[in-house]
Amino acid sequence: MWQPASERLQTMLKTKLNVLTLRKEPLPTVIFHEPEAIELCSTTPHTKNRTHTGYKVTYLGKVTISGTHFLSGCTESAVVGLWDTKRTSVAHDDSITSSNGILEIRPFQVRLHHLDGRGETTVAMDTFQVARIAYCTADHNVSPNVFAWIYRQINDDLTFQMDCHAVECESKLEAKKLAHSMMEAFKKTFHSMHSDGRIHKSSSSDEFPEEASTPDDG
Repeated sequence: MWQPASERLQTMLKTKLNVLTLRKEPLPTVIFHEPEAIELCSTTPHTKNRTHTGYKVTYLGKVTISGTHFLSGCTESAVVGLWDTKRTSVAHDDSITSSNGILEIRPFQVRLHHLDGRGETTVAMDTFQVARIAYCTADHNVSPNVFAWIYRQINDDLTFQMDCHAVECESKLEAKKLAHSMMEAFKKTFHSMHSDGRIHKSSSSDEFPEEASTPDDG
């Protein structure tokens, strides 16, 4: 019996759909390797508190020092002055919190997050290029909890000055950990810049400190 083309097409499609339905394969099994890494979407927006990886510190401040080559003990006098100034400020102002910052050390860059009064939100941030850090140490007589670094600050007129920055850590161990983290940042930054051809071996001593003091106990 002859059928119009449209009816023949409909009959053919119904036949193929029936075949596909009968031969339907089971759905593949979904395996979740990391259940804790799955993030469920919510219909209501929510805000997450931003946290920073680093060490809680009290920023003591900075002071400009002279010289371009630094040896052990070169930050002691600067740290003593910053320590005394900070202690005097705390004695006259009870609102100053003990830990007001987070020091975050990573290759190429060091970040100092200045926190609010409750120590939860970053209100300002200072950034330091690792290649401009000339020296760092956690060895200070005024307090074993102090970590300091000397930074080559470039001014707007392209002149530079050497600034000694210091922070007070929560313990002697954390100060030493910061010094070790800074050394690792030095190494990674140096090797990356050397492999990229941005510095040469002959100039490595000018770009990176010859010594970073990380004293051991006893």
